[in-house]
Amino acid sequence: MKKISLATVLSFDAGYVDTAGFLALQGLFTAHVTGNFVTFGAAVVLGTSGIIAKLLALPVFCAVILVTRLASFWLARRKYPVLSTMMRVKLLLLIVAAALAVSFGPFPKGDGWPAILTGMVLVAAMAIQNAAHKIHLAKAPPTTMMTGNTTQIMIDLADVIRGESLEAKSAAKKRMIKMLTSVCAFASGCGVAAAAFMWLGIWCLAIPPLLGLLALIAEIETPEGDAK
Repeated sequence: MKKISLATVLSFDAGYVDTAGFLALQGLFTAHVTGNFVTFGAAVVLGTSGIIAKLLALPVFCAVILVTRLASFWLARRKYPVLSTMMRVKLLLLIVAAALAVSFGPFPKGDGWPAILTGMVLVAAMAIQNAAHKIHLAKAPPTTMMTGNTTQIMIDLADVIRGESLEAKSAAKKRMIKMLTSVCAFASGCGVAAAAFMWLGIWCLAIPPLLGLLALIAEIETPEGDAK
């Protein structure tokens, strides 16, 4: 049976977590953290809640990336599996976030400590995913930022239409398929999260741990070999 691309699983996961977090945590982006610059500005102008969480998201994201990278060196020196360990820590954080959400949610205001803590745990989980992609899945399309993927798809499409060499066309088509798969997976995750929030409310944040578990138990293939 053909293995699932880990990048595809992570793209769906990122789309789901980003949308569920945005809906349940007063407009907080947990995967696309730089989007919080926009929502912070909107919160200041419109007087909506969640300003503190939006300010904290990027520093927390950066700190977790730094720690994750340093930890990856430590794990590698001791011959421990780095990627699967990252996925396990991410899963643990998703479980913690789910427990916080269902215990203290829903969050009508985004400035209370339960909402901020839940949001930062999700940001940390997505930071680990971003670090894992950059370190171990560099040949795969980005899993949390679809703007770059969409740009590359259009560039490759233009090259194919222009009539490049057969070799260049083949490479462009293969790249387009990878990028398009990532974009579709992310968009699907967004749609499922929106439906889950509509039907389940705050309990929609109990689903990401199941998605995180999938990355550990499924027969998943990475561009650089097996994830396990």
